[in-house]
Parts: sequence; C-alpha cells; structure tokens
Amino acid sequence: MDSASTEYSSLPNKRKSSSVENLGDDVLSMIFAFLDLIHFVRCSGVCKSWCSVVNKMKYKRVQNLTQLHNNEDITQQDTLINYQLEHLAMKQHRSCLHNGHAKVCQWKGHSAGVNKCKMKAGLILTGVGDKVMHLWSAESCKRLDSYYLPDKAPLLDFDFDESKVVGLVGTRICIWKRTGTRDLFSSHDGLFTRGLCMSFADPQAVVGCVDGKVRVFDMYSRKVSLIVKMHPYSVSCLELTDEQLLISGSSNGTISLSDLSTDQMVSTVDTGDSAGIKTLCYSPRSHLLFTGSNSGFASCWDLRKLCRVWINRISPNMLNSMQHLRNDESCLAVGGIDGVLRIIDQETGEVLSRWIMERKNGTKDFERKKAVKLSEDERIDLIPSRPPITCLGVGMQKIVSVHGDRYLRLWKFRNK
Repeated sequence: MDSASTEYSSLPNKRKSSSVENLGDDVLSMIFAFLDLIHFVRCSGVCKSWCSVVNKMKYKRVQNLTQLHNNEDITQQDTLINYQLEHLAMKQHRSCLHNGHAKVCQWKGHSAGVNKCKMKAGLILTGVGDKVMHLWSAESCKRLDSYYLPDKAPLLDFDFDESKVVGLVGTRICIWKRTGTRDLFSSHDGLFTRGLCMSFADPQAVVGCVDGKVRVFDMYSRKVSLIVKMHPYSVSCLELTDEQLLISGSSNGTISLSDLSTDQMVSTVDTGDSAGIKTLCYSPRSHLLFTGSNSGFASCWDLRKLCRVWINRISPNMLNSMQHLRNDESCLAVGGIDGVLRIIDQETGEVLSRWIMERKNGTKDFERKKAVKLSEDERIDLIPSRPPITCLGVGMQKIVSVHGDRYLRLWKFRNK
C-alpha cells in the first residue's frame, strides 16, 4: 500500500487502548440511553461487552414492566422486547435499501486487485489478489488489522469470527488468531488438492474441490475427518451452518445437502440450469436457500420441502455474490458481472431497487460518492464504466462490495 493510501487506512503498529474500552458499564448505559432505537440495536453487534450492556439495559426494562404487571412472566417479556427490537431494526433496514438514498465510501485498500470480502458485526475483511487480508471498520473505513499469508501459495477463500480468521491458502487451511498472541496455525500442505471454496462453523471447516468432493477439516486436531462426494462435477460454492448442515452448489447446476452430524447425504436437487451455480446463501430462520447462477438467474429453495419457491432472471450476466443480513427475512443483496447492485425481495424474487455508483473523472485514494438509484425502465447496457461486483457483504443499512481492482466500496443507506 502506498503512502497516500496509508494516510487514510493505516494505524500505528503499537496499539493503545481506546478511551471507549476503558469506560465502565454504567457510563456506557448512560451514553446508549441517548441513542435512537436503530442505533441502540446496532450497538449490540459491535462486541461482546457492548452486547452485554445492551442486554442488561433491556433486562432492567423488563424488570420495570414486571413490577407493573406481576402476572406476566419475565422471560416472555424479555423475548417479546427482543423480538420487537429486531423486527423494527429489520423493517428500517429494508426500508433504507428499498426506498432510501445511499452514499458510497470508496478507498484504496490493497496493492493488487481484491475480489473477496466478508462483513460481520461492523467489521469488513478483504483479500485475495495480494498476500495479505485487511480488517476494516465499517463505520470509519479505517484499517484495524492485517493478516499476512505465510508463503507464496495463493489465498483462495476465507471467513472470520470474533476470535479467528480462517483461510484456504493453496492446498491447506490456515488459522490466524484475532485475540491475544498473534499465532498462525496451519494444516499440512497438500490436504486440499485443487480446492475452490471454503466455509467454517466451529469446530469444522469445509473445503469444496474440483473433483466434486467436500473435505471436512477438524480445526482442533488439524486433520481431515471426513470426505463427502457431493457432486459429479466441481464444487463452485458451499456453506456450513451452525447446525452442521452442509450445502453446496456445483458447476453443472446441482445443489446437494449433507448432514455432517450423521455423516449422511440428505438430498441432491437438479436446478435445471446447466450453466452452473455460482453463489448461494442460506437463511436458518426461514430454512430458505438462495442461489445465483452463471446465466443470471436468482432462485429460492425451501429446504424443508426440497422445492423451488421462485426463480427470476434478474440479469443477463453472471451473478457473482448474494448475501443477506443475519436474521433478515425480507431482502437480499445481489451483485454480478454487470456491476449493478440489486436488492431483491426474499419472498417473491422481485427486484426492489437497483444501484450504481456515480461516475467521476479520476480516482483518489479515498472519496465519497453518491449512489444512483436506477429507474425500472433504465437500460443498464447503455450505462458506461460499471466495474463488475465480484463479492459483497451485508450489514445493518450497509453493503460492502469489491470489484477485482484495488478499491473497496462501502454503500451506506439512509431513509429519505
């Protein structure tokens, strides 16, 4: 990264504890009391300590209600408040993505082209292209940390949680600790021949390979514990849920499911799209699976009935990535080769809104731009300078996208 980019993103090597980290729960409670509902809910996703403070504030509220209504169970009150808060937050999220306006923060994040990104709890992880992954704040766009590859092997895919970063590097799995001592753990080389994609849910990581097999890697013993033949052709995308349900898509258009807790194949579904499945994402709350194909079709599948709910060709070109906010059952963000960010309805497949970034001459290392909402009848093929969206991630009223170049784009949505 050059010196100009460093001005916007780099932090000093020597870390100092932030003044916010030194505040006690009582002071944080006083600060949070001034927030509106949406920002209050968002605070619970920043870190464990803030989540604990938010939960304590809600608990006190429940206690007050219980004193007024002695016949009501406190657990039911707590559940009701949590549901209402989440429902309002998701309603606001959908409204902003559908009917609101947006601005885009664009900054130079890597020295080479980057085509993978993940977004969780207000954090963004980017990589693939150069020999490093960068962790960013979704609020300030500042770089918080970096994770360097141990050798010249290429980074193929990655994911992260609160304690670690897991990456598919060449033919092995590497694990970087995010807390405490900065240790790097690596599996033996050659375990994952021609791996294409990966996902993980403690204590297992899964790697999809060209031979149609998924190799299950135990991250604690650092050994392959299971090999599952999922497809006759290469595995193009996959997801491992917290319930140990393995879902994968293939280059020949099939979707396969396997229950790792019983080591048994659940089912295989032929989508009828010979162009192949490019991307997928699963909603554990609704048990719906969303897939995007190389021919531009978006589909929704009910895994309880193993049937298709809807299908819609939302683009004439390949769909590279689709994601939704965790626990959101209303909308889905989709990006592809045509460079248009689409928001679609999870229930119907209807395209709710389409967005592109405004065009400006020249590119700075950091700049803020307007997002342009396209009308329903506007022809995309007549719009120049649309870099393809290679990957995207979704947060509360935010979407991060990467485009195969050195720049990251963070779309921030607000109500009108």
